[in-house]
Amino acid sequence: MTIAAQTVATTHKRPLAGYVLTALVALFLAFDTIAKVFVLAPAVQGTTQLGYPAHSVLWIGIIELVCVVLYLVPRTAVLGALLLTGYLGGAVASQLRIGAPLLSHTLFPIYVAALLWGALYIRETRLREQLPYRR
Repeated sequence: MTIAAQTVATTHKRPLAGYVLTALVALFLAFDTIAKVFVLAPAVQGTTQLGYPAHSVLWIGIIELVCVVLYLVPRTAVLGALLLTGYLGGAVASQLRIGAPLLSHTLFPIYVAALLWGALYIRETRLREQLPYRR
């Protein structure tokens, strides 16, 4: 395979990988958002265990929904990623405050944030130009 053919193959695989990762992150966040927006019992129970009042579940879900929608729209994807990073940072702080297990609960929002930024970095050429990876 020539270098030009390898470049074309890589160019086509990169956005696909980014969109697959984006879909995984979006599906996870959408599941969480739907549970909160529809004020389902598991979402209320989880939120109250973190020390938040039950009436705040809907508003937390709406905030998350806005962030996810911004992340999924290509023109506002970076803004959505920034806002989701803040949202997930709040989740880390909430887990730390109640003394949740570190690797499974407290750091899980950081894993999600790393996936969402990784997906955006892979699929967004402008972001790769601004944050170049150097060997």
